[in-house]
Amino acid sequence: MIQIFCSATQYAAATVTAAIRAGRFGPREGVRRILVVSNTAAVPEVGTPLDRMPGFEKLRPEFDQVHSWNEFISPHHPAGWSPRAQDTHLLEKAVRLAWDLGDEPVEIACESIQANPSRAIADIFADSPIHVYADGLMSYGPTRNRIPHGMSSRIARVLHLDLVPGLRPMLLSEYGVPPETVPDEAIVDVLAQIGESGAGVLAERLPADRPPTAVLLGQYLSAIDLITQDEEERLHIRMLRAAARAGHEDVLFKPHPSAPAVYGESLEAAAGELGVRLTVLHEPVLAETVFAYLRPKLVIGCFSTALMTAAAFYGIPVARVGTELLLDRITPYENSNRVPLTIIDAALPDAEHAEAATPLDLAGAAEELTPLVRAVGYCMQSRKHHALRDETAAFLATRLAEYQRYFKRRRLTSLRLPGGGPVRAEALRRHPVVRRAVRRLRSTAR
Repeated sequence: MIQIFCSATQYAAATVTAAIRAGRFGPREGVRRILVVSNTAAVPEVGTPLDRMPGFEKLRPEFDQVHSWNEFISPHHPAGWSPRAQDTHLLEKAVRLAWDLGDEPVEIACESIQANPSRAIADIFADSPIHVYADGLMSYGPTRNRIPHGMSSRIARVLHLDLVPGLRPMLLSEYGVPPETVPDEAIVDVLAQIGESGAGVLAERLPADRPPTAVLLGQYLSAIDLITQDEEERLHIRMLRAAARAGHEDVLFKPHPSAPAVYGESLEAAAGELGVRLTVLHEPVLAETVFAYLRPKLVIGCFSTALMTAAAFYGIPVARVGTELLLDRITPYENSNRVPLTIIDAALPDAEHAEAATPLDLAGAAEELTPLVRAVGYCMQSRKHHALRDETAAFLATRLAEYQRYFKRRRLTSLRLPGGGPVRAEALRRHPVVRRAVRRLRSTAR
């Protein structure tokens, strides 16, 4: 048996390595494990490949071979290239020859099956079982795109990090795919090993006498067109002001790896005005390494998954800033970032107005989040989750006033749910279901 693991980021590789070490992929005997790395950045040629990043040597022993998907499909970009249906059989032969797979059976473990390169690899190995693993909050939301039956029937499970214990992922649930958690201790151990080299970087960069007590997380939201670059700069300044308001005089800002340097410059100017000593960490160090090394008293962000890893894996108090702006801006309603944004906004305190000095009550959070996430998920993908309609209607009928900011009136109107506006006659005449019914009646009358 050959197991092919596909990873595009260091965090994804850490997740799947943790799953392997926790026994989620069976014993090592009689199995050849291959890691396929890819770089999906806009210009991958200027980035550092996953298998050359510091800390990768800690993951390498789990795999017999490491191959680059970018090199195999060059000059195509891995995020944009997919095989034509008539070429998949020929490409499977080419991959088997290039990677010396012979005729052995193959199973695939990949990230988001909805997008390339995972989808492309799953298409090429058209008869192989698939294990999907998700390393972030998006696993709690509904599947973004339709998965063809020939592919969905091959998906055995969704492996995910237990970031909100008790909250069940919706990803691929409409296809009957069961979720399975990666143990916390396994992923924390892997992240600690990867972070050994990063800890050395932090020891050199940060003052030993006055280490930062608060960490700010950048996401580069302007890159995915949720807000403008100027608005994102102001968002980071709001985070800094919130940290200063909470009494923190030494703060570390961890920008997104793709963020422009101007973000750090504007933040440093604001820090000077506030009298805060700011460290901007441009080095490629995982946020989890920062949490483990610094053990800060507070982590502030917008809706980064790292907020929940800080709370779930390290017990660090966390708080949010700017989610109300994103809830207003995020489009379309089906945007996959909506559920992570909803979870963070509903579960975390507002750093600008509330106190965030104690660790998050994750058990209580799951109980409160479950009906909300399922209702938002239904409104995002109502056609895929018919069974949730009555549950969603009941939730909205009793609690809409409390959770109004997560639902758009226009969406509720189109779904005929509580909180929606009255249905106008013209809109009703244009509705596809009504039009089909009228056509059937007319044909019967003839």
